[in-house]
Amino acid sequence: MEPPAAATTATKITKKHHRHVNNPFPSPPKSLPFLTGGLTFNPVTIPPSPADFPIGRDFRLHWSPKHGGLVSVTHKSRPERSIWSTVPGQAFVSAAAVETEVEESRGSFAVKDGDVHLAFDHQSVDEIRVVGSETESPAAMLTGRVFGANRKRQSKNRDALFFPHREARYTILFSQTSGNEVGFEIRIGDPNVIGIQNPESGRRLMRTTSIKKSWKKAKKGKKKKRKLGFWRSCSWNPRGFAAVTSSEDQETAAAAATATTTPAVRELNRVVVTYSSDRDEMFYGFGEQFSHMEFKGKRVPIFVQEQGIGRGDQPITFAANLVSYRAGGDWSTTYAPSPFYITSTMKSLYLQGYNYSVFDLTRHDRVQIQSHGNRMEGRILHGDTPTELIERFTASIGRPPMLPKWILSGAVVGMQGGTEAVREIWGKLEGYEVPISAFWLQDWVGQRETVIGSQLWWNWEVDNDRYGGWKELVRDLGDRNVRVMTYCNPCLAPTDGKMNRKRSHFEEAKKLDILVKDRDGQPYMVPNTAFSVGMLDFTHPKAASWFKQVLKEMVDDGVRGWMADFGEGLPVDATLFSEECPIEAHNRYPELWAQVNREFVEEWKSNRGEEDEEEDSLVFFMRAGFRDSPKYGMLFWEGDQMVSWQRNDGIKSAVVGLLSGGVSGYALNHSDIGGYCAVDVPFLFGKYRRSEELLMRWMELSAFTAVFRTHEGNKPTSNAQFYSNHNTLSQFARCAKLYKAWYFYRVQLAKEASEKGLPICRHVFLHYPNDRIAGKLTYQQFLVGTEILVVPVLDKGQKKVKAYFPKAGNSSSCCSWQHIWSGERYREEGYEAWVDAPMGFPAVFVRAGSSVGDELLSNLRSFGIL
Repeated sequence: MEPPAAATTATKITKKHHRHVNNPFPSPPKSLPFLTGGLTFNPVTIPPSPADFPIGRDFRLHWSPKHGGLVSVTHKSRPERSIWSTVPGQAFVSAAAVETEVEESRGSFAVKDGDVHLAFDHQSVDEIRVVGSETESPAAMLTGRVFGANRKRQSKNRDALFFPHREARYTILFSQTSGNEVGFEIRIGDPNVIGIQNPESGRRLMRTTSIKKSWKKAKKGKKKKRKLGFWRSCSWNPRGFAAVTSSEDQETAAAAATATTTPAVRELNRVVVTYSSDRDEMFYGFGEQFSHMEFKGKRVPIFVQEQGIGRGDQPITFAANLVSYRAGGDWSTTYAPSPFYITSTMKSLYLQGYNYSVFDLTRHDRVQIQSHGNRMEGRILHGDTPTELIERFTASIGRPPMLPKWILSGAVVGMQGGTEAVREIWGKLEGYEVPISAFWLQDWVGQRETVIGSQLWWNWEVDNDRYGGWKELVRDLGDRNVRVMTYCNPCLAPTDGKMNRKRSHFEEAKKLDILVKDRDGQPYMVPNTAFSVGMLDFTHPKAASWFKQVLKEMVDDGVRGWMADFGEGLPVDATLFSEECPIEAHNRYPELWAQVNREFVEEWKSNRGEEDEEEDSLVFFMRAGFRDSPKYGMLFWEGDQMVSWQRNDGIKSAVVGLLSGGVSGYALNHSDIGGYCAVDVPFLFGKYRRSEELLMRWMELSAFTAVFRTHEGNKPTSNAQFYSNHNTLSQFARCAKLYKAWYFYRVQLAKEASEKGLPICRHVFLHYPNDRIAGKLTYQQFLVGTEILVVPVLDKGQKKVKAYFPKAGNSSSCCSWQHIWSGERYREEGYEAWVDAPMGFPAVFVRAGSSVGDELLSNLRSFGIL
């Protein structure tokens, strides 16, 4: 009988764009189960006692055969402390062949694991050796096999001489990439099939011409190692199997074993690595996360997408899911994930590449990373403090440039309405003595009404009907040291319905053949609310140069900044110029989008030469990102929060996103003051309108972030605005001055972000890693640098907040925090206190006696607000 034909794992992609009624409670995407298997090692080739192997000059790989075998990595400065170690006696490399299923709907994605064809959950270590021992940077290499057994088939065929046994070779290479970083690379070979002797058959396999010994029937549940010429038995033997690996008889046995089995799989497409974790270890990072700061006990998927509307807060998540498939999102959905973490025990790791991955932290004693593909690359970091680890991580991935000082100097006034509306609001703000750095006018391209509210014409040229006298407006603002900022994104909309257009960027890009294509080779029209758009293919070299020219025309009119929106929605069934897998390219696309914008900024600066002045520099801000985005992006914002007090999608989530992003390298970040997404269909979905109180409290929060910027939201007439009345204007002026008061420190912190990668806004854990209460905080409070502590009001009607003053690691260095309004001092002794926070007086503290605190208080007095 001929063996069955080989099977391949497939990717099934389902589009849900046009479904009008959907499950309001979609189940979490199905995933590969947590793989657990045994570890074996060859006693002939593996040292029988503990041994060390060099990894470069500064690291060692330690092997111990005790407790079933263990591998760990240490740094020479602290050889007693492992920065990565496996679970004793357990497989640390596994592999599988799994069907991939992806559901997609308007920027929301669900990546699922379908049928599992193979799961190699057991591992052997056959050899550990040093590669390049004669060089200055030797590497440690482990080789062996991953394998599994089909127990169902074994139970049905007790009389068979052989069982089919599949296995694959793997290699792991540990190499030093810097003085504080170890790179690891895991490669999984293609699976092959060999025969396994059936211990239940009562027969014996003999080969008298080559060997005079017989196999002894292995006993179930015991391990047996025996060198039999060029025969070798499988050292892992809980089920009583002995592996046949003779080159001749393997082929015979494999053919017999597979003659009646299911089709073989040509390729493994999941790599799984498992390693140890402490029971109480806390995990931070994973990019910009909005619901949680600490992730022990959770499965964290790493895939760029829309964050969702509600993200678990009800009833809005129910409603969003009902009308658009998975549009509500959940706790894990985010625009800017990163396969990176830091733990409370000062361990840190990140993955390289762009494959979809899941970090499974649900077990108390181990971590499991499941990654798509047949290889996994990453880095393990050494450091003694959270800030040290962030510095070393960002030294590797890249850091943002120094922001132009002008955007840090005052409020960025986000509004719409046209030239006359801008001039009118400008006059009002001058009357309230509001320090202004820029007007951000996203509707410079014109507006149209859609089902979700007012939306822009995605054709990146000024709409002269809406903004008549555009150049004069830009010039007049510039004369008063106020810049103009605009809006663009990597998508282009057909402009057939726009009568006053001068150019159609969509038609130009289509003619140049630089749009993402569908599988038929036509421009991929991506649905977006009531209209569809083409998406620029930045893997095409002409796309970047063409878009830079679009930006140049915008900047030539005097614009000095823009929102570079979107980037998270590359379809996973697209066809790209580079011919790369679109699922992998999906996570890379926001980095390409950032890179194009950043290259334009640098080229524009270079072309200006001696004419360039720092105060005339360009800046752009983005929401979508991945691991390396901080290298290319200049500034980030957190996307579209609800105009609410909610935990998962509202003012609280804005704080969590700010702090988790900061841990992950997003050092310069902020949110829309007041949030963005309003919903005004009370009889169906509830009423979500921006209240005056929410807007004013969000002003207080944003006064202590990198940039202080307003947004009218998707339904401006349903929302309270900073210009709504005297109360909102007065509060806006007060908070803008509060923001201005620490300008000197903000510039210092922005410089530190560009040089060290440390965020302006910091989770308390970063400077108090030994205080477990501080480590468990989420949105309640945060540090600005090291000298300011902010405890924002984040609940409706609240006029007091509970502040926690973390315990200093060294009692001798204990200091006091001074309340900026009352002058009352609180010592760093690890205790809580209720603090008054009436409107206009957010609970803010400075280090008593610090130069930063003294200057901030002095500036508040000079502005007349203290």
